[in-house]
Amino acid sequence: MAPTREKILETLAGVTLPDGGDLVSRDLVRGLMVQANGAVSFLIEAPTPDFAGKMEPQREAAERLVEGLEGVSKATVILTAHNAMPKGGAQPAPAPSAGKGEPPALKIGQHPQPQAGPEAIPGVKRVVAIASGKGGVGKSTVASNLAAALAAQGRKVGLLDADVLGPSQQLMMGTNEKPKSDDGKVMDPVVAHGVKLVSIGLFVDPDQAVVWRGPLITGTLQQFLFSVNWGDLDVLIIDLPPGTGDVQITLAQKVLMTGALVVSTPQDVALIDAHKAIDMFQKVRIPVLGLIENMAMYVCPNCGHEDHIFGQGGVRAEAKRSKIPFLGEIPLAREVRTAGDEGKPIALGDGAVAEAYQRLASELVDGGMA
Repeated sequence: MAPTREKILETLAGVTLPDGGDLVSRDLVRGLMVQANGAVSFLIEAPTPDFAGKMEPQREAAERLVEGLEGVSKATVILTAHNAMPKGGAQPAPAPSAGKGEPPALKIGQHPQPQAGPEAIPGVKRVVAIASGKGGVGKSTVASNLAAALAAQGRKVGLLDADVLGPSQQLMMGTNEKPKSDDGKVMDPVVAHGVKLVSIGLFVDPDQAVVWRGPLITGTLQQFLFSVNWGDLDVLIIDLPPGTGDVQITLAQKVLMTGALVVSTPQDVALIDAHKAIDMFQKVRIPVLGLIENMAMYVCPNCGHEDHIFGQGGVRAEAKRSKIPFLGEIPLAREVRTAGDEGKPIALGDGAVAEAYQRLASELVDGGMA
């Protein structure tokens, strides 16, 4: 009879690595398969090509140990550096670097962990995604300002930047503080403008790209959902990347969602993709709580003339057609850009844009959505 996965992993925990730790504690075993005829195969995925070049003795030892287990007819072990990237790029799995008396290093970037189905996040009452069908419609700006506006109204708010390849919330919320961890596994979010925040942008050099494939992206999202001390929250706002891909599907599979807010500008080219985003959420059974029209109009600060640069009423019409609540319009203003660049959400100030976000926050609270 072939050994269990647990028995094999227990055995592989005895294979130590050149710089400390072992294959299991460093989470380097991938694709473990145990066939009925006793054949066992798996990958050892090194964090970098250079590291992989030093691990042939560990690969041979792993193969030898597994073949020695009762019930194993053959063991095939492949050494790879699947997530390799240019020198200096963001690395997903740093080696433990803790010195004597220091907490272990926090590892950001992991493959998805199995779950039986969507789960609630401990202490979090509601989980609301901010989504768009396409980029450039101001979705992340809406997410940061809505989070700040809700916090200003006394709600306990978290903000998760799920755009792993293009994080921006660390800039718009005005912080570069790195989340801390006592055990190297669970992290504490940083706090900015009364909002608890986690973003991959707090961990990587701002000048370096995060060059990761889908499994690492979705695994990191799962880590940010369930391996963060969110504490008691009225609402966790999730800033999604644009589109209808891996991250959106992962949310539906991993976490119990309250629903999603879809952001669009009024123009037809944006509404085409907004409609696709609505259709995607309906397919994965996440309620669309409402539509928000961003960059709805521009009011000249000198003469007061109102110009609908991207069209007028498009999102309201889409909401009516889709039978989804229309939650309001956010004006276009230069101050939105400067406030975001300075890390000071415009929702916390005065003026037409701030008032629009404050009304939106109040509507969500009154409607039981935040």
